[in-house]
Amino acid sequence: MRTQHLLRSTASLAVLTAMACASAAHAQDESRYIEEIVVTAQKREQSLQDVPIVVTAVSGQLLQDTGVRDIKDLTVLTPGLLVTSTSNESVTTARVRGVGTVGDNPGLESSVGVVIDGVYRPRNGVGFGDLGEMERIEVLKGPQGTLFGKNTSAGVINIITQAPSLTFGATSEATVGNYGAVGFSQSVTGPITDNLAGRIYAAVRKRDGFQDVETGGVTATRGEREDNNQDYYTIRGQLLWAPTAGFDVRVIGDYTERDEYCCAAVQLVNGPFSGIVRALSPGAGVIGTPDPDSRRTFSNRGTEQYVEDKGLSVEANWDTPWLGGTTLTSVTAARNWRTVNGQDSDFTSADILYRDADGSFMREFEQFSQELRLAGETERLSWLVGAFYARELLRSRDTLNIGTQMQPYLTALFGALGVNGVVPAYVPGPGQSDFHKQTSDTWALFTNNSLRITDKLELTVGLRYTSEEKDLATAYRNLTGGIGGAGPNPCSPAALGAVLANPAVIAGGGANSTAFRLYAGYVCAAGGDRAFNSLYNTQSRSEEEFSGTAKISYRFDNGIMAYASYARGYKAGGFNLDRSRITFGQPNLDTSFPAEFVNSYELGVKSRLFDRSLILNATAFHQEYENFQLNTFTGVAFVVLSVPEVKSTGVDADFIWFSPIEGFRMQGGVTYAITEYGSDRPDLPAFDLPGSARTPAGGGSWRLPGSRMSFAPMWSASLSGTYERDIGENMLFRANAGAKYTSAYNTGSDLAPQKRQGDLTLFNARIGLGDADERWMFELWGNNLTDETYLQVAFDGTFQPNQVNAFLGAPRTFGATLRFKY
Repeated sequence: MRTQHLLRSTASLAVLTAMACASAAHAQDESRYIEEIVVTAQKREQSLQDVPIVVTAVSGQLLQDTGVRDIKDLTVLTPGLLVTSTSNESVTTARVRGVGTVGDNPGLESSVGVVIDGVYRPRNGVGFGDLGEMERIEVLKGPQGTLFGKNTSAGVINIITQAPSLTFGATSEATVGNYGAVGFSQSVTGPITDNLAGRIYAAVRKRDGFQDVETGGVTATRGEREDNNQDYYTIRGQLLWAPTAGFDVRVIGDYTERDEYCCAAVQLVNGPFSGIVRALSPGAGVIGTPDPDSRRTFSNRGTEQYVEDKGLSVEANWDTPWLGGTTLTSVTAARNWRTVNGQDSDFTSADILYRDADGSFMREFEQFSQELRLAGETERLSWLVGAFYARELLRSRDTLNIGTQMQPYLTALFGALGVNGVVPAYVPGPGQSDFHKQTSDTWALFTNNSLRITDKLELTVGLRYTSEEKDLATAYRNLTGGIGGAGPNPCSPAALGAVLANPAVIAGGGANSTAFRLYAGYVCAAGGDRAFNSLYNTQSRSEEEFSGTAKISYRFDNGIMAYASYARGYKAGGFNLDRSRITFGQPNLDTSFPAEFVNSYELGVKSRLFDRSLILNATAFHQEYENFQLNTFTGVAFVVLSVPEVKSTGVDADFIWFSPIEGFRMQGGVTYAITEYGSDRPDLPAFDLPGSARTPAGGGSWRLPGSRMSFAPMWSASLSGTYERDIGENMLFRANAGAKYTSAYNTGSDLAPQKRQGDLTLFNARIGLGDADERWMFELWGNNLTDETYLQVAFDGTFQPNQVNAFLGAPRTFGATLRFKY
């Protein structure tokens, strides 16, 4: 369809408008007609303009032309969508309208669900990877729990890949680019028998790292001098069996393996003790004057990431004779995702803290899911009922090693504060070593029904009942490294009293002094608390919740539909998979946090204008979240806060326009959102936080009440266009470019002003020349053309007061791609 052809390409306006004007005389009215855009946002095929939901639909050709291979790349095409990664690429978080869940702590589930071919992925990072040949992607904004389940309180990224075809076809692609980028992919589809088709896709991609790494020379064990590289391969095979007109079965198997280095961090702000780090690693340590533009990082330990992702799914559809004709759909899936990582945990080339990539720092998800749906249609009613079951097994192992320079570092730090002789003896080697095994059983019943009260007025109601049980078993250990073994306890009441009696501590304010708070936060961190030695703990929680939606829409005669909707979303509670204490020497054996809920209200208009040459949609929304789950890093540990209230209010708008100029089309969108915390401060045990001169005890939670949320830009907009025309009888020219703008936002959960990302505009472009039938196409492309340096996430330096580091987004990349179709 013509609309699908439109959605193949995205372009900016600045360069292309001038090029397009040269062919204005060739404009033809019939070329401006936008045909139906089909989406499955309500798990049945509908026109985009008939669905009372905010949906951004992007075709596979558009994704190809803009170089989108994973959900992070998708952000340039979708206003209001932000995707970031932190300590490794598997820790990826998607946010819609400023709402999402930081992914570093695997105990927290996602606010934005990722669904690939009908199979839900348990975390955003599990859905991060090469998506292969895509039919389309639908980004659904707002709560979608009725049809997509519990952890879609902010939205859904619904990915549909290309199915096998009974017509033979093959494609090849080769790509080269700067940073030594090389990539190849091959796909083949076609008939195996008269009613059985197959498709196979394989790709391999490599690229040098975006960051240079200073390893130091005294304690360096890292050999790799670059970071954030790319090195993976993926293969995806499918079978589609359709023995009769009313029955088909689709089987999908996929496997991906990544072997990369990620992620070192740059320094944004050097703390007052950064000179100590530089002294411990002469010529390196940390940069003297922070310069993120240099992409220079410091790491004496490895940042390896090994990711293995594999799965099998079976979808069957049967047009039954039941109830006058219904469709029964079954989706069965089993998946396994495992990552093993190394980490220089202090993000310097001094040897303070690290994690080895030997399996002692790993996460694994095993998942089985089964969904059944029965859908029917009458003259006035479209109805759907279904059931869902999922079993998820999460294994997490985390061993934090004490470096050879931990003791001299802390001795120098406290010496600089005038507090000498208080640092205990640290033994280098494995320290905190915790293992978590969490099982989750979820089942749900749901229904979604649309009643056409008149030919113009339609009412949609949906309801979902979800029951979930989670069980967590945790084994805590303190190994030979650190201070968790034998010898005097440096955090006993007597030892803490001795520190408080130090004259420098007394002069600094006693228990409120910087020195004592750093002693309590660093020396007496939960990671070394002897109360965790050989501690075994089990926890359980169960939830039974309802979510649902009600929508009413009215279709006017002039191609305009207006609608109003209400939705109740639900995000499951869980357990913090980091150490937590009630006080020194007293572990907190209840690390649970409650479920998150949202009530969402929308009022929208969808329109087809100017003889269907323009689609213009706009929606006003208001969302109220209860018990919002906020994961924050304090410089020592991850703390989960349950924020009583978050509100998000704004407008989503988007358009598609076929201009009067032949071959020139435009599309774009804008999201305006005020997403703020409520007036109440979340409860937080301040003693477990290091505190500093910049941040009072409480991990910055004092900044939250009434403030705009982190990762919540007020404005987010995309504007794009494409110009395509024939050259002679046998050649085709296509130019694409696009821009994504986000206004300023804070990238830190504690809202520290040093972590602010300013206004940002990213420009991408692609120019292609090839055969008129696209049997071959040669393309030149570039992303982030102005080479903007921007933050993904900024965070407190580990055991380094007032130090702020950051993970950066990708720099300017450019290259060439050659494609063939057979």
